[in-house]
Amino acid sequence: MSGVYHDFLYRKQQLDGYFGFEATWTPEMLFPFQRYLVEWACRKGRAAIFADCGMGKTPMMLTWAENVIRKTNERVLIVAPLAVSHQIVKEGEKFGVEVHRSTDGKPKPNVTVTNYERLWKFSPEDYGGVVCDEGQIIRHWSGATQKSVTRFLCKIKYRLLCTATPAPNDFPEMGTVSEALGELTYSDMLATFFRQMGDDEKRKNATASDIIHSKRLSWRVLQSFGQWVLKAHAFEPFWKWVSSWARACRKPSDLGPYDDTHFVLPKLDRFDHVVTPRTPPPGFLFTVPAFGLNQERAERRRTLDERSELVAELTKDSDSAVVWCHLNPEGDRLEKEIPGAVQVKGSQSMEEKEELILAFLNGQARVLVTKAKIAGLGLNMQHCAHVVTFVDHSYEKFYQCVRRCWRFGQKRPVRLDVIATEGEVNVKKNMDRKESLASTMFDQIIRFMNQSQVREGKATIQTEVPAWLHSIKSSLTDMRSTTATATR
Repeated sequence: MSGVYHDFLYRKQQLDGYFGFEATWTPEMLFPFQRYLVEWACRKGRAAIFADCGMGKTPMMLTWAENVIRKTNERVLIVAPLAVSHQIVKEGEKFGVEVHRSTDGKPKPNVTVTNYERLWKFSPEDYGGVVCDEGQIIRHWSGATQKSVTRFLCKIKYRLLCTATPAPNDFPEMGTVSEALGELTYSDMLATFFRQMGDDEKRKNATASDIIHSKRLSWRVLQSFGQWVLKAHAFEPFWKWVSSWARACRKPSDLGPYDDTHFVLPKLDRFDHVVTPRTPPPGFLFTVPAFGLNQERAERRRTLDERSELVAELTKDSDSAVVWCHLNPEGDRLEKEIPGAVQVKGSQSMEEKEELILAFLNGQARVLVTKAKIAGLGLNMQHCAHVVTFVDHSYEKFYQCVRRCWRFGQKRPVRLDVIATEGEVNVKKNMDRKESLASTMFDQIIRFMNQSQVREGKATIQTEVPAWLHSIKSSLTDMRSTTATATR
């Protein structure tokens, strides 16, 4: 292959994009794998770190921010979910990084931290770097949050995105992360690596349960399921491209020869409960499985009393517990049924939400009742070892809720109670299926990304040529000289 054509193919791989610098400071408390990720992210300038819950994303992004400040002499903004900013400030004190909270849009010295709901108050011109904590918030390409955050990031030179769950069951959603980091846009990524699946192919790949399920859905809804798949020839190039701007790990050894001793999860004791309603639904002699969101919501409202009584019984002896609900009436009922419980709900102001969450984190409230979309991201609840949740179609939501407590650093076994009703058997089956799929997919992500990583840096050890090879080279040289002389 000619050098010109080789260079042409290399440029088409979309693997360039080093906009950073060499890190000049790392605290001694960082583990070796954390130091590697920080140094790599600094060299990239615009990078994503997909590290599992409890692997130290906060100290890594604080170290990255401090290096950006020392390089540019400009401020860095960290955008985080609600109430997480308080934990980031504490971590800054621990690692020697100056961090200040801001709720009014005014920049603070060195590192400023705020939440996504207040980002509209800030100006990108005030910062030389930005960090998005729990970056899966922007993964929905059509969402208003994704658009506002991406526009903000695109005006800042240095960018870092950290998250624990990079949409493991939906590869195309990585395009929103890529676009926010200044790589390929979502549309360009689809055009480069993906193709649209035709209707005949969908029918061919459908299982028996898929066919039964699809018969009860509208054609417009059915068309949106699994429509993008990787092109046959783009499998390896796609992961090589992703690994050029992202790193993923569930434990340190996923990144190389690093020790996993300090990153062993405690035991998780899971208990599945199926609630039997006292009465069948109207017009039926017995409870039948609900189908569709409307029937599932009706089933939840119909069994509100039975499920609330079960949760109160499960949490009565817990020193601390977090209960994840779906409906507002659920939250109100649970708050009344459970002694020492506080509820964080959408109708409260951001200040009130933060105050109640901090009360739970500081041990002033025994039980926290809330929804996953309010407090399911970023919060460290290691003081709590009891999680109660209801079944849900979203495995990512379920995963994040459980990992608030079951994470690296948790010192006690964690009890997990998963509650469903007889009418929610299909929801539970779907959640279990997604759990198995997501675990497999994330393992594949790590394996593919590690296999596809581009070798970085220059060689530091010179290869020694054996003496016998030198003698062969000298003999060949002498032979060529003799042949040339004879020819003349």
